[in-house]
Amino acid sequence: MSAWEYAVETTDLTKVYGRRIRAVDRLNLSVRKGEVYGFLGPNGAGKTTTLRMLLGLVHVTSGRAVVLGRAPGDPESLVRVGAMVEEPAFYPYLTGRDNLRVMARFAGLSEEGIDAALDAVDLLGRGGSRFKTYSQGMRQRLGVAAALLKDPELLILDEPTNGLDPAGMADMRSLIRRLGSGDRTVLLSSHMLGEVQQICDRVGVISRGALIAEGAVDELRGGASVLVRAEPLAAARERAERLLGTGRVQVLDGTLRLQSDPADAPRITRELVLAGVAVSEIRPMERTLEDVFLELTGGEGAER
Repeated sequence: MSAWEYAVETTDLTKVYGRRIRAVDRLNLSVRKGEVYGFLGPNGAGKTTTLRMLLGLVHVTSGRAVVLGRAPGDPESLVRVGAMVEEPAFYPYLTGRDNLRVMARFAGLSEEGIDAALDAVDLLGRGGSRFKTYSQGMRQRLGVAAALLKDPELLILDEPTNGLDPAGMADMRSLIRRLGSGDRTVLLSSHMLGEVQQICDRVGVISRGALIAEGAVDELRGGASVLVRAEPLAAARERAERLLGTGRVQVLDGTLRLQSDPADAPRITRELVLAGVAVSEIRPMERTLEDVFLELTGGEGAER
């Protein structure tokens, strides 16, 4: 893929605070134009620092980043980027619409796009209400509306579901899916594994400042597998290994995990029964993004 097809690309991007704190460590990130990209990692992994470097808010220690074909913070790229980094802050006694009006004037933007931005986040009917009366979910959505004022090519959202209840999280997921359904690129950072799995096309996994995996969600999760609960377990394992190969059979929590197409379940069952094995359960399994994350990070914490 040629470089112009990337909305964001970094090469060995590094940020060191003081002499010892390496917040971001030689990060190689590639966000394709038109995709929803999930930047996944636990709190403190370096996600927000990375986004701040991409926006030119934090000085890069070493390495290189390109955002929409320009260096981070370049005025020609910033006018095409909308961002919500950390919790958005607004004037509490101004209405949602007036807060956006202030931001538009400060950024030298036309006020004509304010209602369109409010409508995009389902706040048009509450645009005349004071910000202090907004729920947490509405405040987050107003932050997204502010990022949409430029009608940006690239939308950067840092933990947009932070502090939301389940209903608010569901609303935000639906909003992000809508915003990423056209030509716009969305770069979404999150520590919520289920959130990323539901809405992102591709994922980059960061741990302790370093990118440890990148790819489509389905690619990272790998193919489907089959769980078998049978007795005696040793005999079941021996027969399954003879049938599928040693590398495709794993014993976990008293069950067999077989790397096999679930459509092969009847054949597997028949072979095990013919070998004198009693099969009490056999069902397809798919690894979640949480399973992959825990394998990659060795159990470093993240939330579902």
